[in-house]
Amino acid sequence: MRLRNLLYGAVAGLGVTAATNRVLAGQASTPHTPLGRATQTYRWRGFDVSYTEAGDPDDPDLVLLHGVNAAGSSAEFVPVFDALAEDYHVLAPDLPGFGLSDRPPLMYSASLYETFVTDFLRDAATDATVVGSSLTSAYVATAATNDAVDVRELVLVCPTATTMPGRRTWLRSLLRSPLVGEGIFNLLASERSLRYFQADHGFADTSNADDEWLEYRWQLTHQPGARFAPASFVSGFLDSDLDLGETLAGLDVPTTLVWGRDADILPVEGGHDLAEVADARLVVFDDALLLPHYEHPAEFAALVRGEVVDDLEYVEA
Repeated sequence: MRLRNLLYGAVAGLGVTAATNRVLAGQASTPHTPLGRATQTYRWRGFDVSYTEAGDPDDPDLVLLHGVNAAGSSAEFVPVFDALAEDYHVLAPDLPGFGLSDRPPLMYSASLYETFVTDFLRDAATDATVVGSSLTSAYVATAATNDAVDVRELVLVCPTATTMPGRRTWLRSLLRSPLVGEGIFNLLASERSLRYFQADHGFADTSNADDEWLEYRWQLTHQPGARFAPASFVSGFLDSDLDLGETLAGLDVPTTLVWGRDADILPVEGGHDLAEVADARLVVFDDALLLPHYEHPAEFAALVRGEVVDDLEYVEA
C-alpha cells in the first residue's frame, strides 16, 4: 500500500510539473531585441548567433561580450550601448546558447565559448577594444593569445576563470532532462529567483534594475532550449582551465580590470591580487557589485573612452 501511494504521488507530481512547464512556456513570448536596434546574424558552426551593431564602421571597433548566467544576454550593456556607439563601431553578440542566439541541446563547454570568442573577434573586428564580463573575460583572455585576433585593449569587468567548485556531471544531466530538469530550471529562473539573484550579487541598488529588465530576463529563460547552456554553467563545465593572471600578464595588450567595490562573490581584494599578477590597471566603482557598467553607465562609458573619472579609484599597474 505504501509503495502504491508513493508511486501515485510520484506520477501526480510529474503531472503537475509537466502542466506547470507547459503553462510557463505558453506565457513566454518572443523577446524584443536586446539593445533597441535590429539584430544581425553571425553564422558560426551551425549556430545562428544574434548580434547588434551600431556606430560608424570607420570608427574604432569595440566588442561587448556579456557575462554567463541563466538569463545572460547582450542586454547587459543596454545602458552604455548608445553612448559608446557615438565614438566606436560597436558589436555586441548574444553568446551561443543565450539571448536571441540559437540554443540547441549541446553539451556546452568553456572550450566552445573560447573558440566562439576567438572566431568572432577574428571575423568581425579589427584592432578592437574588447569588453568582457565576469566569466566571459576568461574566454576573451584565451582569444587574445591567438595570433589571428587583433586586439587593441581589454576592459574586463569582475573577471574570473572559475565560478563553481568542480564539475558535476549529475547536475548537468538533471537540468538537461526533459521534464524534471525543465521544472527545476523554471524554479531557478522564476521571477522571484531572478529578483533574488540580481539583489544578492548583481546590483548594489536594486532600483537600477526596473521591472522591464526583470521581465526581459524572465522571457529569455523561458524560450525553447534556454536551460541547456545554463545547465553547463551551474555544473561547472563553463569554467576555464587557464590561469587568468598569468595569461593576461603574457599579453602585449593594455588591460583594465573593472570592479564593484561591494561585490562579494568576486571581492575587490581578488581584483587587487589579479591586477598585480596580470600587470593590469584596476578601476574600482563605489556602490556597485558585479555590474558597474549597468549601474554607472556614464562613468563606465567615459572609462572605455580613455577619460579619467574623478569619482573612481584607479590602481595603476
